[in-house]
Amino acid sequence: MDLKIISKPIVKDLESFNVYFKEVMKTDVALLNIVLKYITNKKGKQIRPVLVFLSAGLCGEINHRSHIGAAMIELLHTATLVHDDVVDKATVRRGVASINAEWNNKIAVLVGDFLLSKGLQVSANNDEFSFLKVTSRAVQLMSESELLAIDKARSFMIDEETYFDIINGKTASLISSCCEIGALSTGNNKDDAENLREFGTNLGLAFQIRDDLLDYISKSSLIGKPVGNDLKEKKITLPLIYALQHAEKSQQKEIIKLVKNGKLEKKDINYILDFVKEVGGVKYAQDKAREYCDKAKKVLSKYPESEYKTSLEKLTDFVIDRIS
Repeated sequence: MDLKIISKPIVKDLESFNVYFKEVMKTDVALLNIVLKYITNKKGKQIRPVLVFLSAGLCGEINHRSHIGAAMIELLHTATLVHDDVVDKATVRRGVASINAEWNNKIAVLVGDFLLSKGLQVSANNDEFSFLKVTSRAVQLMSESELLAIDKARSFMIDEETYFDIINGKTASLISSCCEIGALSTGNNKDDAENLREFGTNLGLAFQIRDDLLDYISKSSLIGKPVGNDLKEKKITLPLIYALQHAEKSQQKEIIKLVKNGKLEKKDINYILDFVKEVGGVKYAQDKAREYCDKAKKVLSKYPESEYKTSLEKLTDFVIDRIS
C-alpha cells in the first residue's frame, strides 16, 4: 500500500500544513534557522500529520485547529528524535547526518529543547489547552517507558506485560495523541476523542510490534539496518520474549547468555533468529499485531462510510503489511 493513496483525501491539507509548519519554525537566530531548515528539508512520511487530518475528517471538518494540533505533534515528535539521536549516539537519521553528527551534541540538545518549547508555545498562543493536556500525557508516557526499558534491560527481565507497557508509552501514546487531537480539533467531542484515542493506541501497538518483527523477518536493504540489530543492542522484543517463555530451560539459558554477551557474530544471530521462528515467536507476534489492527478497525466501524474512514482502514492494513 502506498502512503500517497492513503493521504489522497488530505493532499491539500498537507500542502498547506507544510507552509504553516515552516512559518511556525522561524526564529531570529541564524544558526537555529539553519538547523531547523536542515530538519524540515528531510521530512519523512508525515504519518503523524496524516493521522491528525484523517481523524479530524472522520469526526467533522479539517480546520485551522487541526493544523495547530498537527504542528504541536510534529514539533514534539521531532524534538524526541533529535534527543534520541544524542542519547543513542546515532550519526544518521533518514539517510542523512543527524543533527548531533552534522553539528554537535550541545546544539542538538538545545534544538530539541527549542522544538519542545515551541510546541508548548503554539498551544498556549492559541488557547489550545485540551491539546496541551493530550501531548503532556504523551511526553510523560514516552519518558517513563524509555526509563522502564533501560531499567528492565539491565536485569534482562522483560516479560510480555512489561513489553506492552514499554511500547504503549514509547510508540502508541504519540500515535493515539495524533488521533485524539484530530478528533478534538473538530469540536471537543469527548466520545470522538475517546474513540480515536482507542483507535490510535491499538494502531500504535500494532505498528511497534510489526516494527520489532521486521528485525526477525525482513531484509537489511528494506529496513535500512542489519537484520538482528535489535539483538545486537540487547533489545528484548515480543518475538524473543514469547520464544524464551516456550523454550526448554537449557536453550533458554543459552540464548539469554548469547544476547547478554552483546558481541553477537553472524552465526549467533542466525541461530537466535531460527530459534525464535521455530518456537513460534514470529507467528505469535504476527498474530498479536493483527489482533490490535482488528481492534483499531472495530473502532472505525462506529463511523459512517467516508473517504477519511477508508484511508484510516487502509493505513491500518499498511501497518500490518509493511516490509520497511
